[in-house]
Amino acid sequence: MVKGKHIPPSRERYQESHPVVSIRVSRELYDELQAIKKKGKRSFADILKEGLGMEKATTERGYQVGYAKGYAEAKKRFCITYPCSVCHKPIELNSEPEKEAARQAMVNAKWGHTACIEGKQP
Repeated sequence: MVKGKHIPPSRERYQESHPVVSIRVSRELYDELQAIKKKGKRSFADILKEGLGMEKATTERGYQVGYAKGYAEAKKRFCITYPCSVCHKPIELNSEPEKEAARQAMVNAKWGHTACIEGKQP
């Protein structure tokens, strides 16, 4: 009598918790799935989850990541901060009227470089 191949208990548990789903599709659909898989570097399981709405679309995730990076970059470049005179936390000046008001306050208060105020040119 021939014995069957031994399957380790861990493999049996894995197979029990991860059943196989097998379907037949047209060649057209198969080629399209393969293209999506290669282009997005995703598995068939990821494509299925996305189709079922269980996972956010890759493009949506990519958009959110790109948006966050772009927003942080723009904030570094265009947002001016000054410390609050009471709590010393930064006050963000984003709009042109806010920036102009801060510039005017600096002129009125005669703010300047220490070297300029002391008469030493930098």
